[in-house]
Amino acid sequence: MYVVATAGHVDHGKSTLVHALTGMQTDRLAEEQRRGLTIDLGFSWTTLPSGRDLAFVDVPGHERFLGNMLAGVGPAPVVLFVVAADKGWQAQSTDHRDAVAALGLSRAVFAITRADRAPDQVTEVAAAIRAEFAGTPLAEAPIVPVGIPGDGTAPTGTSDLLTTLNTVLADAPAPRTDTRVRLWVDRAFTVKGSGTVATGTLTAGELAKGDALTVVSESGIQDTSVRGLHSQNAAADRVAPYARVAVNLRDGVAGAIGRGDALVTPDAWCLVDQIDVRRTMGQPFADGPQELNVHIGTAAVTARVRPFDDDHARLTLERRLPLELGDRFVLRAPGSRSVFAGATVLDLEPPELGRRGAGRARAAALAALPVSGSPLADVRRRGAMRVTDLQRFGHTSLAAVPQLAPDAPHEERLLEVRIGETRWWIHGPALTAWVQRLRRAVIEQRKHDPLSPGLPHGAARDALIRAVAKPGTAADTATDPSADAPAMPDASLLPLVAHHAKLESAGGVLREPGATIDLGPAEKGVAALERGLRTQPFAAPEADDLARLKLGAKELATAERAGRLVRLSDGVILLPQAPALAMQRLAALPQPFTTSQARQALDTTRRVAIPLLELLDAKGWTRRVDGTLREVARR
Repeated sequence: MYVVATAGHVDHGKSTLVHALTGMQTDRLAEEQRRGLTIDLGFSWTTLPSGRDLAFVDVPGHERFLGNMLAGVGPAPVVLFVVAADKGWQAQSTDHRDAVAALGLSRAVFAITRADRAPDQVTEVAAAIRAEFAGTPLAEAPIVPVGIPGDGTAPTGTSDLLTTLNTVLADAPAPRTDTRVRLWVDRAFTVKGSGTVATGTLTAGELAKGDALTVVSESGIQDTSVRGLHSQNAAADRVAPYARVAVNLRDGVAGAIGRGDALVTPDAWCLVDQIDVRRTMGQPFADGPQELNVHIGTAAVTARVRPFDDDHARLTLERRLPLELGDRFVLRAPGSRSVFAGATVLDLEPPELGRRGAGRARAAALAALPVSGSPLADVRRRGAMRVTDLQRFGHTSLAAVPQLAPDAPHEERLLEVRIGETRWWIHGPALTAWVQRLRRAVIEQRKHDPLSPGLPHGAARDALIRAVAKPGTAADTATDPSADAPAMPDASLLPLVAHHAKLESAGGVLREPGATIDLGPAEKGVAALERGLRTQPFAAPEADDLARLKLGAKELATAERAGRLVRLSDGVILLPQAPALAMQRLAALPQPFTTSQARQALDTTRRVAIPLLELLDAKGWTRRVDGTLREVARR
């Protein structure tokens, strides 16, 4: 199936033409039938002589219903633009032309209706159509005159029109079926016994019974699944694009979905409420209002506008929408019945703007971006990105990092790494900057606290993620080449950065390999303790002795990491060789032996003997025979 939306001024015969082509009445509302005026979207379908199925979305032409018109044309890949021979080009023809241009539609057929009433006007109207669309992708779209008399006489030109539509559709690129789904909802209703049904135009991806979906609506984000599918009033197990489709959703979304909402593949889309955009036609942003209505797909939302220049701006949407880079949309001023401008999405996660002149700098950065965005630019700005996030942005061809020319500058280099099951693309200079920043943080930690075992992982993450130097501070780019690098985007990258920084990780800290531990002022006390223990190896110092030597818990822990001392439970401090020396004396005792016998052999107190024996038990060097006896373990 292919889907075609109508467009054109009110009362130029759009609905009459669709009825003649399909035999189906698209004005379904009682008020529409009473007034003979299309108010809301209508739907019909037919089969072309070629066997190709064709569905129409008939839109209202009155200026008061431009929002409804945009909801119909927004998701459609092809437009049937209608101009009446006896009326000629009129005001709403211009508005619909602007809407079609803003949406970037590149395939159309022009129908000159009522050619039977004003045959001498057909050539003039055709020339007007060419003039109005000059310079657009539709400048050379085919024009077909048709006549649909109201007296029962057979219509003229409809066969030619269907043949022309068939040719245009045959030349259209095939839709992708192997991609994610985004179905903009144009109608939603409840069927007794079945639940919520949402209809829309499926332009990419496939839908099948049982598929999981996410509802993105004004009331929030909900998970659901497909209970059933209909297309052309017939049940279907699977629907492929392009198609008009009715999706029966599982329970839980009744009353929470309507026109402007979307059904999307779960976890496959960026759901955003702030975007940076480029104007594609219409009035400059700098001259526009501070608020505009944004029409994309079937959605219409209000957005605050921050202009950067005439062609680029930041839009803050009133609610989140599922968008991708390159999406085209229409902008209207509040209360206006005409198109203000057309625009395209350039960035889905725009950076914060704080410093003076940031808007001008942002305009220059956006001006350098291609229409559909650049994976290199996205990764470069963020330092690193998951490939799945690049896919959510709408980037394709991500099987491998782009192959750059041999003479490409160093700053264009991308690396691909896997962390667990996650593929990352990393900007080479950003990785270099993170390595420099991390090594500097480790060195500064050692200088600031010589007794520290190293830089804790949490502090390392802060150094790379939060504590980012900004230009203008003491660590700006004049003295620190890494100051302008982006923050590391995710803590899972820390081991990679530490590896490239040639740092070792142990005990939750990072340190330089082979770094010697400087005891600093504690050296004198530790040396005195060592001298005493060499003379009496099991005469562990008392708390008063340690206090006199100015050895607290931090100093003792550092000496232990340096291999100078060993700490047992209950605050017992010995030399590292004490356990081996104890084994020599215990092995000389009659086996098994009591704790008292061990204490006497070691020439020490119970305060020292008990934790020392427990250590030897834990090492497997000694073992208990019963509640009072131990023996040296045989090897």
